[in-house]
Order: sequence, then C-alpha cells, then structure tokens
Amino acid sequence: MTQVVSREQRCGLLADAEPDELRALADECLADGGDVRVLVGPEVGFVTAQIREPVAAERFLLGDVLTCRAEVELDGHRGWAMRLGDDRAAVLAAAVLDAEAEAGRPHAEAVHRLCAHVAGRRADRDDAEWAELAPTVVEFEELT
Repeated sequence: MTQVVSREQRCGLLADAEPDELRALADECLADGGDVRVLVGPEVGFVTAQIREPVAAERFLLGDVLTCRAEVELDGHRGWAMRLGDDRAAVLAAAVLDAEAEAGRPHAEAVHRLCAHVAGRRADRDDAEWAELAPTVVEFEELT
C-alpha cells in the first residue's frame, strides 16, 4: 500500500503533476458513475507569491503568478485544487482526484500512487539541481 499523505501535501503534489496524468486518472475516477458536481468552476486569476529570504528569514513579495482553481463534490465529499497557469481541465481533474482520495473511493489508492510518483519526480529534480550547483559552492576557512 502507498503511503497516504496529508490533504495539504496531496493538493501540493497534484498541483505539480502533469496535466495528462491528472486527466487520465480523473477520467477513471468518474467512469464508475459517481455523483459529481462542480461547486466552483475553474477560475483563472493571480495570486501574490511570497517567499522567505534564507539568511535573515524575512518574508517579501516576489510578484503575482497566474493560477487556476476549482472545487468539486464527488459522492458528498469536496475536492479542491489550485495550479499554476491557466489549464482549466487539469485543475478540474486535480479537484476530482482530491475528492476521490477524501472519499476513500475505489481509485483513492491510485491517487496516492500518483502523489508518490510526483513526490519522487520532484525529489529527483531537486537532486539534479543541487548536483548542478555543487561545483559552485564556495567553502570558507575560519582563521583562528
């Protein structure tokens, strides 16, 4: 069995999944005829990105980023998603997958597997980025 992540982690991983992965799995989830309602249709807008400067740990506004969000209800369980960009179909699919996992429906395990796959892909991408940066690290000696 795949490790189950928190809802917050799941939404973050679904936001990073490939659109084709989301749509294919959402189609499988809806194929069983579950009762689905779109509560908030895909809406495109801007969200202000805030980051923390790593040395002084001060937060500052980086700028506005284009996002799309949606909310659905699947068999009485709400699903929510927000993704960067304006891909309405992908964000709607991600919301369906969130609801599928929340409801513990038949494809919930597949949603967890997709999240694990995305987390692995994210870790590989981060490792590759650090490997590329490693030769530029400057080591300082402390004089005593």
